[in-house]
Amino acid sequence: MTTFLDPLITFVSVHVWLAYLTLFLAALLEAVPVVGSVIPGSTIILALSALVPGGELKLQWVLLAAALGAVLGDGLAYLIGHRRQREILNTWPLTNYPRVVAESESFFHRFGTWAVFFARFVPPIRAFVPVTAGALGMAPAKFYAVNIPAILVWAPAHVLPGVLAVSALHQYFGVPHHGHSFKHIWILTVVVVAIVLGVAVWIYRRRNGGGVATAKRPA
Repeated sequence: MTTFLDPLITFVSVHVWLAYLTLFLAALLEAVPVVGSVIPGSTIILALSALVPGGELKLQWVLLAAALGAVLGDGLAYLIGHRRQREILNTWPLTNYPRVVAESESFFHRFGTWAVFFARFVPPIRAFVPVTAGALGMAPAKFYAVNIPAILVWAPAHVLPGVLAVSALHQYFGVPHHGHSFKHIWILTVVVVAIVLGVAVWIYRRRNGGGVATAKRPA
């Protein structure tokens, strides 16, 4: 795996704009209904944050790329729901995921305006609550007043753990920041944890009626 990560880190160092674009798209696509439930946007952001301490990526641009992607993704999903109202919830591809649509609607009714804030941190509902908020008639001013602060908390919460962890490892073990060993450790840890959690959630939801992302079976 390290033989793959070394060229990847070197490539990112030379083509930093691609890394920022990847961060932007990861955050944006994670907010798209259905797509966001399968795109590992948070994993990508957490993994790439390991490249900040060594200078391959700049912290302010990483945060900006992630935040802008999330704002645009959530905003587009909300506007589509706001424009089409409840009709969007009964339109393909959402009709293939009745369970997750029902749970996102229940989540919205339970927490009201704060659902938009909390959903930012709860995959895969994160990908469905903005469109649900629009479909249920939440006012644009109210949506953005909650959504943007949520994203301003969400972005650092996904970026800073990697930055702080790799920085602490470098400082504690005295390895220069240009060394790749601790970047490997962080990236591999994030990927392994994401896979384990994904499999665990999939197994749990399979045992409990298919889970929130179970597609509707044809009649």
